This record gives sequence, C-alpha cells and structure tokens, in this order.
Amino acid sequence: MKIKCESIIQNDSLQEECAVFGIWNHPNASEITYLGLYALQHRGQEASGIVSSDGNTFYIHKNVGLVADVYKPHILATLKGYHAVGHNRYSTTGASNINNVQPLFSVGKDGPICIAHNGNLVNAKELRDELAKMGALFQTTTDTEVVLHLLARTIGNWKERFKQVAEKIIGAYTLILMTKNELIGIRDPNGIRPLVLGKLNDSFVLASESCAFDLIGAEYIRAIDAGEIIIINAKGLHSEYFANVRKTTPCIFELIYFSRPDSQMFNESIDRTRREMGKQLALESPANADFVISVPDSSNAAALGYAQTLGIPYEHGLIRNHYVGRTFINPTTELRKAGVKIKFNPVATLVKEKRIIVVEDSIVRGTTLKQLTKLLRSAGAREIHVRVASSPIYFPCPYGMDFPTKEELIANHYSIEGIRKEIGADSLAYLSYEGMVSACPDYNGGYCTACFNGVYPLNYESYSGKFSLE
Repeated sequence: MKIKCESIIQNDSLQEECAVFGIWNHPNASEITYLGLYALQHRGQEASGIVSSDGNTFYIHKNVGLVADVYKPHILATLKGYHAVGHNRYSTTGASNINNVQPLFSVGKDGPICIAHNGNLVNAKELRDELAKMGALFQTTTDTEVVLHLLARTIGNWKERFKQVAEKIIGAYTLILMTKNELIGIRDPNGIRPLVLGKLNDSFVLASESCAFDLIGAEYIRAIDAGEIIIINAKGLHSEYFANVRKTTPCIFELIYFSRPDSQMFNESIDRTRREMGKQLALESPANADFVISVPDSSNAAALGYAQTLGIPYEHGLIRNHYVGRTFINPTTELRKAGVKIKFNPVATLVKEKRIIVVEDSIVRGTTLKQLTKLLRSAGAREIHVRVASSPIYFPCPYGMDFPTKEELIANHYSIEGIRKEIGADSLAYLSYEGMVSACPDYNGGYCTACFNGVYPLNYESYSGKFSLE
C-alpha cells in the first residue's frame, strides 16, 4: 500500500460539492478513474485521491491540487488492480488537510474498505461526539469517517448494514464504497446529491455526473434512485432499497450551476434546462440592449436562451481564463475578489459605448458581479443590465454547499434594488421562483429549493437530541 501525503492546505473554510467515481472489473481501472475525475474537476478543485484494488491489495494515492497535478504516469502505474474509487474534494466538513482527502481507507472486522462521499451530514458533530465517548478514534475531521465508524458497528449484508447506518445519519450523501469483493453505490433517501450508473464494455461505472461517462466512452444506464444501494461484484449488479420512506428532492442548484451542461438529469440535458431558464427569464424581465453576454461558463446556456427569446444578439463580451478555478468556490472573500480579475477580462472593443445585458446563473454573495460590472464599466460599457436565471437566495444550505450561514447571502442584506446599487448595475431582475421550477425537468417528485424558500426536505431541528447509538 502506498499513501502519498506531500502537502497541507492551510485554509479550513467550508466549501461546496465533491465528485465521486468508481469502476469495477477493468484492466486499466486507475487510468479510467483518473479520466473520470478529470471530467468531474469542476466539482472539486482542492484535492483528489484514488484507491485501487487487485482483489487482495489496496493501492492508495491522494494529494492536494488539481487532478492533472495529483496524478502523473508513474503514479498511475503504482495504482494496480481491476477496481478503483476516486474522489475530487472541496471541504464541506473537516479542515482542509491531507488526512481529510478522500477516499478514506480503513481495515475493519470484515477486511479493507474505502469510501468516497459527496454531500454533508448535518448531524455529523453529534454522532462524532457520541462515538468518541464510546471509544472511537478518529484520524480525520470529516463526516465521511463517521459513516465508516457506524458501518463498523453493524452486522448483516450490505443492505441491512447500511439500513442501520441510514437510521442514524441525517443529510445529503452519495457514497461509493469498495471492499475486496464489491463496489457499492449509495444515494440518500432524498436523493439530494446525484449519482449515476454506466457500463464500459464488461465493467460497471458509478459517477457523480454522466459527463464522466462521455470521456471514458461508457454507456449511460440510469441515475441511482433515492434510497437505493447498488452492489457490484463478480456475479454482476444487484439493486435494493435500504430506505422504507423515500422522497426524491434533488438539489435544484445542480441544474442551475453545479453540474456540467453536457451532463443529464431525469433524461434531460442540463444545457437544455438552463436554456429554458434563460427563456423564462427573458419572458419575465426583458431589457433593451445592444447584445447579451454571459458570465462564462455556467451561465452560457441561460444567456443563449435569453438572447434567442428576445431576438437580441448574443456576444462573447467576457473572456474567461480557463486556468483559474471557479470564483464562487474559492476559499476566502479576498481570493474571490482577486479571482474575478484574474479569471475574466472584458472585450473592450466590443463593449465600449454599448448597452449590455449580463445574464448570470445566480447571485450568492454578489462578489463576482460587483467586480464584473466594474470591469465592464472600465472597458467603456454605457449600460449594464443584470438578469439572473434563478431566484434570490435567502437561506443557508446544510447539505454541502458553500453558503452555510444567512449572513453570507447578499439577499439577506439588501432588497433587489439595494443589490442593484451594491453591484453597480443599471437594472437588475431575477427569474421568479415559479419560472425557475417550471424550467426544470418534470418528474414524480420535487426539488430541494431550501436555499430559495426555506423549505428543507430534512428537518434537522426536529432531530435535536435524538442521536443515540444504543
């Protein structure tokens, strides 16, 4: 076993999102996992890890940094075996140090196991404290390790064991576990975070998004259902439900911002959904301007939908430096401010003396748009009309996104007119809540829209004091 731990991230602020990937029965499992993580880089740019297995020995490599920097050919050559699990990280709970980089690996009563997690357990602290009182020793500060300790206390087959764990944990989670004999995919009973299943020749693949399958040439089969556990082994694939009560409420922000536009959800492309949001926004809040621009890349599709609906030209008024990470998920306010200037540059010859409509996917803190309007003004833009392809965000997210408190949200400090003044726009309009939801794919369920309306699919407060492990 090889564990590489070369550096430590100094910042321990909360972030959003992670990526998980797993493959079973492929002669180049670690290389395929590397490509899958590369396709999912947008979901986590803090650190990355791969655990592979030949059925007897587990091989581990993880480090801080981007996927292309963490893995080199000589590193991948050491990750032997036919099975692998990978993870791209942003910290949602736990300080950002090398010990917290996933997948986590442990050897228990049933042998070795590794686990990769996307999401956030809202009762992780209570469970951790109680486990510690009962003698549990922790090597990380992540909620993922809490799941490992809980699994170690269970008996039975994997469905029975995880059903016991699911009765204790509250929150959003998609998990990929690997033992000597099996690859296991799990999605929480609300299905808040995504997990999809694919097939590559004789190999089964699990990933956070379907775009990972496109890169490796895998066939998309379907999404893992809420409350479903997928077990893959030498006998093939077996599916069961570990939750008796399932209410599918996937995070609507996956459609608005997080997921790549070439991924799909509910048999609908993210790109088409975002164009529909832009169309609805244009119908609700048109503006007179010379052209429409996006804040690349996450609002490109919405801006196209907006421009096409109004018959206004769509132009590339902002050029993005693709070697810079997404400013929304940079770790501190100062880095976010610096990141905007590094990441975007206006096309001065295009925007000078022009009336511009800037379509953005969302406004969380307002930092990006405030800086962008300054850049566009300095480039000579005459008018800047901001249109947002989602409704105002008023409430914090306990399920793993980068706004855990109300104080961070600009909509809680200003009216829409106040936000307009704060970001320096000539006009500002948001997509209505009804328009936002209607633009999303229709299915037998609902979305988690808690950050917009305060209706949380999991009532955390009602569980207070009910974390007994006895």
